[in-house]
Amino acid sequence: MNQLTSVGQLKQDLLDLAQPLAALDLPLLDAHGATLASDLLANEKLLLKSGDRIGSTQIALAASLGLDRLPCRPHPRVVIISAGDDLVEPGSILATAEDEFESNSWFLTTFMRETGAHTFRVHTIPETQEQLKLIIEDQLVRADLIVISGESGDESFDLITSVLAKLGKIKITTPNLAESGKHNYGLIGPDQTPVVTLPGDPIGNYLSAELFIRPMILKMLAKNEINRPSKKAKLSDAVSSPVGKASFFRATLNANGTVTPLSDQALLSTLSNSNCLIALSEEEEKLRAGDEVDLIMINEI
Repeated sequence: MNQLTSVGQLKQDLLDLAQPLAALDLPLLDAHGATLASDLLANEKLLLKSGDRIGSTQIALAASLGLDRLPCRPHPRVVIISAGDDLVEPGSILATAEDEFESNSWFLTTFMRETGAHTFRVHTIPETQEQLKLIIEDQLVRADLIVISGESGDESFDLITSVLAKLGKIKITTPNLAESGKHNYGLIGPDQTPVVTLPGDPIGNYLSAELFIRPMILKMLAKNEINRPSKKAKLSDAVSSPVGKASFFRATLNANGTVTPLSDQALLSTLSNSNCLIALSEEEEKLRAGDEVDLIMINEI
């Protein structure tokens, strides 16, 4: 049964599925870019903190202490599956008016790489439940997390949900979020691998990846901070949100400290042209120019 869930509750439910990956003792060069799994001390002084990203200067510090290996969290292996009859690979030809170029899995694959995951992209056009089931089962052997994206109108959602229900325990929910849609999530397969299905609409897909999937990956990496940096700013223009829905407007933070929501929020170009999200809660409906708002800084780690 599809349940309406707050954004905060769905985020917490998905975080409960994600667990920090077991640490590995890696040679210094292999540890570059990974996440430190335990504190590094010298003479009882804390030099590096567990959860820190291991960059070139951290490698140099470890080497100066005579260390040739560091305990690290491995990059989570995330499989992204696109599933839908009308999804066409870029470079191909749209044969019918219902066809659409598949963009979500390309975004998700690169977005999760930027977050710190090792990603695998799988494009499929399953005609039956059994076909999709075989594809998902085949991917379970290399996945710490599976993320599935369907068509923009969520036409493939029921097929995906039916298949996942045969592989594990799945919940269906719709977050109380503007520009969103149905999600499902749960644990599947013999190793109880987390799986999440996101809305097929590209804007809704992006928001769910930003709000829900990114924190899951960072928790798997045992990062000290899983949330984006936040700021406050004053609106340059008025905004309005659907009654009772949380909204996240793509926007630009200006040099003078004001924030401007981008015009035509339905356009995919707002995702690449923004540097922040204006976050409005379910209780905030209409805000005027000059009102102070909360921002999520999406171009900052």
